[in-house]
Amino acid sequence: MFDSLQPLPPDPILGLNAAFKADNNPKKVDLGIGVYKDEDGATPVMKAVKEAEKRILDSQMTKAYVGPMGAAGYNEAVAELILGSTLKNSLGGRRITIQTPGGCGGLRIAAEFIARANPNTTIWVSDPTWANHKPLIGSAGLEFNSYPYYDYKTHSVDFEGMLSTLAKVPRGDVVLLHGCCHNPSGADLSQDQWIAIKDLALKQGFTIFVDLAYQGMGDGLEEDVVGVRLLAESLPELIVVSSCSKNFGLYRERTGAISLICQNEVAASSASTLLAAAARANYSMPPDHGAAIVQLIYEDSSLYSMWQEELKEVRDRINGLRVTFSESLKQSGADNDFSFIQNEKGMFSFLGVTQSQIQELINKYAIYLVDSSRINVASINKGNIDYVTESIVNVIKIT
Repeated sequence: MFDSLQPLPPDPILGLNAAFKADNNPKKVDLGIGVYKDEDGATPVMKAVKEAEKRILDSQMTKAYVGPMGAAGYNEAVAELILGSTLKNSLGGRRITIQTPGGCGGLRIAAEFIARANPNTTIWVSDPTWANHKPLIGSAGLEFNSYPYYDYKTHSVDFEGMLSTLAKVPRGDVVLLHGCCHNPSGADLSQDQWIAIKDLALKQGFTIFVDLAYQGMGDGLEEDVVGVRLLAESLPELIVVSSCSKNFGLYRERTGAISLICQNEVAASSASTLLAAAARANYSMPPDHGAAIVQLIYEDSSLYSMWQEELKEVRDRINGLRVTFSESLKQSGADNDFSFIQNEKGMFSFLGVTQSQIQELINKYAIYLVDSSRINVASINKGNIDYVTESIVNVIKIT
């Protein structure tokens, strides 16, 4: 049976990473990687995480399953981190949160839930959106459409185009939004724009689905969820999938969640059974270790303060790099205006170079980035910034 199988094309990002590892150029730089890198090019374990792990190791007495819904304490911690205590409490039994294996697990469970609620639903995603949104959500059998989001000429949100398209989305469809630090563009919605989308959702009757993978990595833990909280306090229904991979640095621990806000407690009770059934059918039980770390950090004031400070250092470094990188490009003689990079949020931005220029950067300078020209700003450091900027400027001028 297996003899008839044909190989699939490699994942663009994973394939790029393999090519980078095989490159012997000592100056090589991987701008395509999707994880945070510090000044030394490492993806470190946070000190608060290390300390929490030590305490868990000393105190944990069992490795029994936590159940398909995950750890209750973790679920409440995540909900409070996203919504704040006041809003979380005011929602009461209308809100459900369950633990998932990373944000990806949450996206898949959300897709299964949507398909059960309305199998004819169309999911509207931003153009562009994260490359894995369609494979993960589409595997549940849902159809897709797209709305304009990023204007490649102005390097900003095409909000007029976005709003014009969303005004045609029918009741029963689902609109997927990035909560903050849009991946791959880095261009985020303003508070006024969130309000306009909320008003449109109420008018049209579509359901909003928020992918919140980078809370705390844009402007701050509270600032990055202004839009999500606005939706949560205003809409009758809302889906939020969140991840602890980036803000806690728990990439390999697969620590995420899905939160639902329903019209009433009766609907929430029914929805919770569907979420549990979807979890049971997909992975049975979520892993515990990452969730236990997050719960302990959130519940311990000293660990929470330590984590907040470490996350601030990550955020400040990324935002500082955006300024330094764009100014370095200008000082190196770039004809293009890269000042837009300073205004974007999170780890990612589009460099805005052509396909031929991308290949030149890879082949001649061993600077690796994906075909869309998305770069991870956090991959830049004091040791490579001059080489990266000079190489980019050389390629732009030559081609």
